[in-house]
Amino acid sequence: MDFELFTLTNLLGTQVNITNYGGIVTSVLTLDKNGHTDDIVLGFDKPEDYQENKPYFGALIGRYANRIAHGKFALDGQTYTLAINNGPNHLHGGSQGFDKVFWDAEFEEKENKLKLTYRSPDGEEGYPGNLQVSVVYRLTDDNRLIIAYEATTDQATPVNLTNHSYFNLAGHKAKNIVDHVVYIDADQYIPVDEHQIPTGKIKAVQDTPFDFTQEKVISKDLDQIPGEPGGYDHTYVLNKPPDAFALAARVYEPQSGRTLEVYTTAPGMQFYTGNFLDGSVTGKGGKVYEKHTGFCMETQYFPDAPNQPNFPDVILRPGETYQQTTAYVFGVADEF
Repeated sequence: MDFELFTLTNLLGTQVNITNYGGIVTSVLTLDKNGHTDDIVLGFDKPEDYQENKPYFGALIGRYANRIAHGKFALDGQTYTLAINNGPNHLHGGSQGFDKVFWDAEFEEKENKLKLTYRSPDGEEGYPGNLQVSVVYRLTDDNRLIIAYEATTDQATPVNLTNHSYFNLAGHKAKNIVDHVVYIDADQYIPVDEHQIPTGKIKAVQDTPFDFTQEKVISKDLDQIPGEPGGYDHTYVLNKPPDAFALAARVYEPQSGRTLEVYTTAPGMQFYTGNFLDGSVTGKGGKVYEKHTGFCMETQYFPDAPNQPNFPDVILRPGETYQQTTAYVFGVADEF
């Protein structure tokens, strides 16, 4: 299958480009408060470049977003072994996850909608069951990029889908994101060990560096996050009711005035500040992406949930339909 690039546009001048390879959002062009347009997501100039690099820029993530400890889980009396691709663990669907496959595409230009479908065969990266997945991207005239995920299976299997776009609201060529102001509607977060695997506990954010229930600049507590390479890479337990479509987070960048709001039906959101970007990746326009050049807000279920009985159930069974909807809403403001 060949690389294809699809463009969604709206009446406000926002433009979103998506490729059929990995369902990757390659660019998001939006206006700032002065009417200037810039690309606010990290990525590469050519779709082909995404095959050789591994920061998951803009990608669809599956079958299972985030980590599964030691790449193992037990289900219905059987133990499954997954691909190990992140230290001792399984990450983002494995070595050949959904970010590394070609999706079938149906583009409806008049509807400003792109539907991608993929059949993940039984045993792919170690997962049981044939999984049929569809993901619909739609850009509305009120500046919402809506991503609707759906999946069915013929055998019980864990499913956790998300998008891994790295945002920099000052523009992807800007130095970093540490001056962005963030609000996250979550009173709790999931602590992790040195391998980014949940400890099994859920803790309150109050009186910790993880508290974004009052908006604050990312840099304020960034250096207080323990572990290497430092920075936020944690799942927030959203305050909203289960399955409700509600606000998860807001972000404001003071210089451009750009804002980003995240709405989702998912129970959690991984807030990641690009800690593993180390200057080894050169992106669009020759920009070298250093640490904290972009941030991700990956709406999802909880990491390692197949091995964590107190986390929400992530097992999809025959006859059921996995559904998750997230909207990234772009705007401008004079202040947060």
